[in-house]
Amino acid sequence: MSEILAVRNVVKVFDSVRAVDGVSFTVRRGTITGLLGRNGAGKTTTIRMITGIFMPDSGSIEWRNLAAGGAAVRDRIGYLPEERGLYKQMKLVELLLFLAEIKGKRPAEMRPNIDRWLERFELTDKRDAKVEELSKGNQQKVQLIATLLHDPDLIILDEPQSGLDPVNMVLVRNLLRELKEEGRTILLSTHMMGEAEKMADEIVLIHRGKVVLEGSLESVRESFGHNTLHLDYDGDGSFLADLPQVARATIDNHGAELTLGDSGDPQKILEVAMGRLRIRRFELGAPSLEEIFIEKVGIETLAAEEALR
Repeated sequence: MSEILAVRNVVKVFDSVRAVDGVSFTVRRGTITGLLGRNGAGKTTTIRMITGIFMPDSGSIEWRNLAAGGAAVRDRIGYLPEERGLYKQMKLVELLLFLAEIKGKRPAEMRPNIDRWLERFELTDKRDAKVEELSKGNQQKVQLIATLLHDPDLIILDEPQSGLDPVNMVLVRNLLRELKEEGRTILLSTHMMGEAEKMADEIVLIHRGKVVLEGSLESVRESFGHNTLHLDYDGDGSFLADLPQVARATIDNHGAELTLGDSGDPQKILEVAMGRLRIRRFELGAPSLEEIFIEKVGIETLAAEEALR
């Protein structure tokens, strides 16, 4: 598959802060590429340079062999920003027609598409409502419609599931998969590793303005080996973190992800767990993206950053 976007050694400095520090990656046509990292990692600044809102201090951004930022390029990109940028006093349909016209589309050809998208997002009964009358979740859905309405070649989504309830998160997840099956190209920026893992073909992991990991999701996970136990259970699994075979543990109410030490024996862990828990899933495999991120950047680093907040 050909590259639709190439970011090459891009740097952006604000005062003395290098928000983006030599970032390079490519996006291939017909894929979902996850631009991942914690809040403040440099994802949004990178996206703003791709879309021409910011200019890089050095490096280059190429899209279909054109310099990013020109009007012709911007019209072929659909961009959903992290912050809502809707005109709150406008009615929903009027706003969507206006935003499509900015992208060079005629209102007459857009009305059927608007009706189709409103039905898809369960907003048909809100078509004449003002934006300010909508819930935060519905406003986010309006922004998604505006991003897709003009049929862009490259879809850039910055935290698209922000403000959505679980039902609508699934709706958006399924929509992105459908768009990919149609051959669309998506750059998905998120700090939600679990969501990215369900959708992305390729990942670019950014930490402190630098790319620390990139590649296909499958190859990245495979490169971290198969020494991770994934458990689902009923009961209190907090004791799992203290087992001598476990090097690191992530435990929630009904599940755990256990990174085994060099001498870790899954069978011994299973024997102990079965004596204290009702096991519903016990699987040895590659770690999750969240665990890979923690291993890559260091749990001590994350703890230190949280202490400074």
